[in-house]
Amino acid sequence: MDSLITAAGRALAAGDPFGALNRVALREDAPALALRGIAMAQLGDLDRAKVLLRRAGQAFGPREPLAQARCVVAEAEIALVSRDLGWPAKELDAARATLEAHGDRLNAAHARTIEMRRLLLIGRLGEAERLLSGFDEGPLPPALDAARALAVGGIALRRLQAGPAREAFARAAAAAQRAGIPALAAEVEAASRILEAPAARLIAGGEERTLMLDAVAALLASEDSLVVDACRNAVREAGAIVPLATRPVLFALARALAEAWPADVSREALLARAFRAKEADESHRARLRVEIGRLRAELHGLAAINATRDGFALAPHRAATVVVLAQPLEEAHADVLALLADGEAWSSSALALALGTSQRNMQRALEALARAGKVQSFGKARARRWLTPPVPGFPTSLLLPAPLPDG
Repeated sequence: MDSLITAAGRALAAGDPFGALNRVALREDAPALALRGIAMAQLGDLDRAKVLLRRAGQAFGPREPLAQARCVVAEAEIALVSRDLGWPAKELDAARATLEAHGDRLNAAHARTIEMRRLLLIGRLGEAERLLSGFDEGPLPPALDAARALAVGGIALRRLQAGPAREAFARAAAAAQRAGIPALAAEVEAASRILEAPAARLIAGGEERTLMLDAVAALLASEDSLVVDACRNAVREAGAIVPLATRPVLFALARALAEAWPADVSREALLARAFRAKEADESHRARLRVEIGRLRAELHGLAAINATRDGFALAPHRAATVVVLAQPLEEAHADVLALLADGEAWSSSALALALGTSQRNMQRALEALARAGKVQSFGKARARRWLTPPVPGFPTSLLLPAPLPDG
């Protein structure tokens, strides 16, 4: 490799894309194309960067698999930043295997970090943790060490483990400072701020108060409280979880009963809450009895539902209190706003993949939010992207998908 290529590579590693372009901007050989692509990515011209990296991969050819694999990793990172979550992950897996086979541990570690971050975005925490367990524990350059610590902190955050998350973000901040890359330091600072923002609201006895992440974790681990979790649509007590995400009527009934506890809820109020029935007739009352019976069956190990003169009341078997854990911001399509709060530009297909819904449902949600002035878009057709300014104090840790139980 000639001196200009070496100098351009060092400039990129230090976060100086202009210094790299000053050395290779007019060259068309494969190494120069790859470096130009990475430089354009650092400058934010992702479309041009993808074209240059694809040309570089083709120019290297099959006789240079190591260089080709590095181009694939760079392209995968661009896909992650541009929230192209449908980018073929198998290509990144193959590139990582090639890098490991040729002894390029640093780029292999970078590829593993990109895979982990993508899995975090789509809620596959178990797979992300398995990748983390296979991570090379040897020393890494500061920038790569910061990226790995960010991924570790992201996993801990999504697991509601505030202590490990705080430690990981502290390691990331120290590594980013050693790297001297302002953009990386800003990313670490933004991730750390989530720990200082309210994570949820606690509703108990007709009163509300905000909880930090530590308090949320302590509440979910407590054996004294039956928690109706409106962040994940589940009912919890200590380690026991009854998921109701696919049964919205049952969850609406459970939440109404929990908010009123220890008092009962009238049949009319339950009908209005669960079925939106303005005027109840006998068919509504019959359906309510059926759904209450189904809810009893789901909660049989945690609580009973007793009929009263006017309606129904929740009676926990072991817990001393019943509380509702609600999202910090409750409105239509709050999960979409939570993802867009990271300030990145998302495609509707990436949002649908991250939230586990259909692309058509996601397009409807985005159109509704756009009419309300809460999101905006640019581009057309498949190049259309959606974004919104970050909402102050709006944490995403409880809204991003994490299946219960984790698969």
